[in-house]
Amino acid sequence: MRRLAPQTGTGFLLSAGQTLTVVDPTGGQVSDFFAFAADDHGEWLSNGRTIDYGNRVFFTTGDVLWSNRSRPMATIVEDTCGRHDFLLTPCSQQTFDLLYPELGGAPHPSCFENLCLGLQQFGVSPDQVSTTLNIFMNVWTDPCGVLHIDPPTSVAGDRLVLRAEMDLHVGLTACSAQKSNGGVCKPIDYLVGPA
Repeated sequence: MRRLAPQTGTGFLLSAGQTLTVVDPTGGQVSDFFAFAADDHGEWLSNGRTIDYGNRVFFTTGDVLWSNRSRPMATIVEDTCGRHDFLLTPCSQQTFDLLYPELGGAPHPSCFENLCLGLQQFGVSPDQVSTTLNIFMNVWTDPCGVLHIDPPTSVAGDRLVLRAEMDLHVGLTACSAQKSNGGVCKPIDYLVGPA
């Protein structure tokens, strides 16, 4: 098991058939996941296709994550939390500048930056990073469609396990937005398993 320190990220190859286990070691911490087809970065994880084909916005065990080319990228094979977000983009410096004016525009770690840093080894450019699967993130809408972000429902040891359906270049973070994590950013553990 490897650990991402708070407000950091990484990138790695996940081969077809391998599993990625993402663990919240302390509880209440979000992890952003994004992926590209390893052989063609013109194919990436699509929240729109996944929502269309799954006919839902909350995903759990047995659900497939689809690419923008309508091919299965990964399957959720285990989920002990049951609440994740696939609507919101990764936090960025602009997120903090626009939504947290009390920070005064000060530099802030972000999932977008950490995903870009993790994926640049594979030649991915920042403009290619899109909407992430926000593992353990607790987002809901009221009857008027207004989005709300509550602290994650995950407890220490909760995990989400994905099986790659193709070779993937993966970016993964320990989310940097305090609001998404109940006010305190914490670590994320992950493990790549054999095919």
